[in-house]
Amino acid sequence: MTRTVALGAPTVGEEEIDAIRDVFASGWLSGAGPSCLAFEKEFAAVAGVDHVLSTSNCGSALHLAQLALGVKPGDEVIVGDYTFPATGHSVMWSGATPVFVDVRPDTWSIDPALIEAAVTPRTVGIIAVDPFGQPADYDEINAIAAKHGLWVIEDAACATGATYKGRAVGSLADATAYSFHGRKGITSGEGGALASPRADLIEHARKLHTYGIAPAITREGAATLPVPSFDELGYNYRLSDIQAAVMRVQVRRLPELLAARGRAADGYRERLGDVTAITLPTALEDRTHPWQSYVITVASDIDRGSVAMALRAAGVGCNFGTYASHLQPLYGTQAELPVSADIFARHIAIPMHANLSDDDIDYVSDTLRRIVTDPTHRR
Repeated sequence: MTRTVALGAPTVGEEEIDAIRDVFASGWLSGAGPSCLAFEKEFAAVAGVDHVLSTSNCGSALHLAQLALGVKPGDEVIVGDYTFPATGHSVMWSGATPVFVDVRPDTWSIDPALIEAAVTPRTVGIIAVDPFGQPADYDEINAIAAKHGLWVIEDAACATGATYKGRAVGSLADATAYSFHGRKGITSGEGGALASPRADLIEHARKLHTYGIAPAITREGAATLPVPSFDELGYNYRLSDIQAAVMRVQVRRLPELLAARGRAADGYRERLGDVTAITLPTALEDRTHPWQSYVITVASDIDRGSVAMALRAAGVGCNFGTYASHLQPLYGTQAELPVSADIFARHIAIPMHANLSDDDIDYVSDTLRRIVTDPTHRR
């Protein structure tokens, strides 16, 4: 029987189930309720800011941030190219145009040296992405933004718990969007959050995430019957209180989950560092990497698809890394971005989650070594 090592897996158990029971007993299961408010307060300590809004997912958090920052049709937003298209989609949801910029060949985040060439009179902001969790170069990005009067949003979908030069992800930009999808470092299956050092931004986003009115909990205990009026178009971007209860437990687990992922990354580096057919991911010393994914780059003469299929046949979960957004047909004709296009074609994500055992890491490493050194997988 073939051994199986999953690409990703949540770490959940009885604590999360107990938290859900408590929400069921409370009678408030819908969104933006007491559990959401408690989660937002607790997550603020992770984000390093005072203002957090729980959201239905990271894409909705990105959209809300742009709306609260005043993005309008005709605007342009610079976006790091190597990212799941939710980033570019959120710009289009806002009525603006994403302008993709190539990435660094080592960390895969937006290359600060290329940003200014993409600035036009219509540019209003920059969305920097933290690929697979490692923060982008925020000192350089913020300096460019300040020079041109632009805002900065951090797409930290994969970066919960990461730091940049000793500062928490969440405190590095005008707004930061997180994902709690099932493959992320902490998860409620789906869900997200928006964090900001700006109270006004989160206050506006909170209104927009409940159809354009204040959430129902703000009317609890009123002496008269409040009847809100709608003066601004909003959306249903709320996290449910069931999910928020799970996230409160996950926040408490975060340090141990990050440590486990770090040990797994160290294990891969020790076991695979001498394999010349692949390049291991770069982790810079001035930032902490939360290892949402572990992504290797196969040599240019190796058939990435053939390797992936062989890994799956051996029970090793794997996938491509993420997308070179500028190559996606939805976005129309874009400038050539060679670094992003190259890694899009050569990346393979291998198993990374907090449940990996040493035996799992041995098996994945040995299997990967055998496959990438097999000449039948060369072009």
